[in-house]
Amino acid sequence: MSNDIKTMKAWRLQAFGLENLTLDTVEIPTVGPNDVLIKVGAVSLNVRDKAIVDGIYEPDMIPKQLIPVSDAAGTVVKVGTNVTRYKIGDRVTPHLYSKWIEGAPAPNEPDFCFGAPLPGGLAEYMVIHEELAVLAPETLTDEEASTLPIAALTAWYSLITYGNLQAEETVVIQGTGGVSIFGIQIAHSLGARVIATTSSDEKGKMAQELGADEIINYITTPDWAKEVQRLTNGKGQISY
Repeated sequence: MSNDIKTMKAWRLQAFGLENLTLDTVEIPTVGPNDVLIKVGAVSLNVRDKAIVDGIYEPDMIPKQLIPVSDAAGTVVKVGTNVTRYKIGDRVTPHLYSKWIEGAPAPNEPDFCFGAPLPGGLAEYMVIHEELAVLAPETLTDEEASTLPIAALTAWYSLITYGNLQAEETVVIQGTGGVSIFGIQIAHSLGARVIATTSSDEKGKMAQELGADEIINYITTPDWAKEVQRLTNGKGQISY
């Protein structure tokens, strides 16, 4: 990154509503001693992002002219003087909670989230503390890696960290949203049997291609819980 570049393009929310997002020229954010500056390659959208723009997600915490969207992937172009974990050229993603490193979350953790109230990734550049940056997998593009922070981590925590999923166990995945799709792939990769519910046979076919073993269309089979019990011979747990 040339030191002569002082400004960047960024989408900013001037008022609630998608029509109030404006593409502005703003100063590139300052890099602190323990920060990295990334050139954003791609962002991914979560329900949280739309709710923030629409003004239905904690509207009192949304600052004026917010740069929205929490999940991004990009290349490190500048490092702070104390940074040791990353170097220029590394590809990284941010973590939603900018201060939560380990242990139980603090009660004020939502005050330090990227994409609201902190600036997000819908800009040419984004500043991340080095401890909140995660190396992007070399096998994934920026577009693919940008989907990992919220959706993939939620699925991983639920199935692995909390659920302690083991091979040959059965997992029921509801729907085919982002978290569910990652859940299907993670469970399948660990050798678990995956039963997925969906509203259409077309989505069900895609879920099977990603690793689902059984598909239940909850439109044509509204009592899908009973169908799960039939498929598992009465075994397994159903979580809502």
